[in-house]
Amino acid sequence: MAILDKHTILEKNITLLSIFAFLVVTIGGIVQIAPLFWLENTIEDVEGMRPYTPLELAGRDIYVREGCYVCHSQMVRPMRDEVERYGHYSLAAESQYDHPFQWGSKRTGPDLARLGGRYSDEWHVDHLRDPQSVVPESVMPKYGFLEDRLLEGEHIEDLLRTHALVGVPYDEDVNGEPSTDRFENARADFLAQADPDSDYDGLLERYGENVNVRNFDGQPGVSEADALIAYLQMLGTLVDFSTFTPDESR
Repeated sequence: MAILDKHTILEKNITLLSIFAFLVVTIGGIVQIAPLFWLENTIEDVEGMRPYTPLELAGRDIYVREGCYVCHSQMVRPMRDEVERYGHYSLAAESQYDHPFQWGSKRTGPDLARLGGRYSDEWHVDHLRDPQSVVPESVMPKYGFLEDRLLEGEHIEDLLRTHALVGVPYDEDVNGEPSTDRFENARADFLAQADPDSDYDGLLERYGENVNVRNFDGQPGVSEADALIAYLQMLGTLVDFSTFTPDESR
C-alpha cells in the first residue's frame, strides 16, 4: 500500500509524472538502441541476394506508381497459417535493397513476397489485362494499358546511380569489388533482359545466373508490362530456402 500511495503523488503532479515518464522512455530507448552500435550489420547476409536488374528496378517503380502496395503486402509473417499459404517467412535481407520496402499491412489481395515463378508470364499478362478473367472474385482494376506504354530506358542509368547513393551496391561487381560496369551497361542490360535473342551474357555476369531473360509480355519492344512482370517473376526467387539455415546466434 505504501508504494501505491507514493505512486498517487505522481498521478496528481503533472510535472513529476512528465519527468518520470521521460526517464522511463529514455532508459527503454537506450536499452534497445545501444546494442546496435556494437553490431557490424543488423541484417543477416543471405546467399543469392542481389540488387534488382535495371528492368526489374523499372518494374518495381511501376509497381509503386500504380499503388499495388495498397492492396498487396510483401512480407510473410512467421506464423503457421502464413507459412503454409505463402511459403517461408520473409527475411530482412530480402528487403535490403528496397527503397522504400514493400512490407505493407493491408491485404485486399494476397501477399506477393513469394509470387515469382508461381504463374506463367501469360497468366500475368491476362491478369493485368483483365484480373477477373483469371480470378473472378478479384476487385483489382485493369492494367492492360501497361502493354501499350513502351520504355526506352534512357534514364535507367540515373535510376541506378540514385539507388547507389542510398546504399544499393550498383557501384560494385558480383564479387563486391568497386566497378562502374553496372552503370555503363544499364541501358543495354535493360533492353537485353526482355529480348531472349539479344547478347545478354553481360547481364548475367553483372547480376548472376538467376536472372529471367525473355519477352515477358510477348509483344515487340520493352513495355511497362514487361518491366512489371519481370519484377513480379523475381519476387521470392533469389534465396534457396531448401538449403537456407538461419543464423541462430543473431
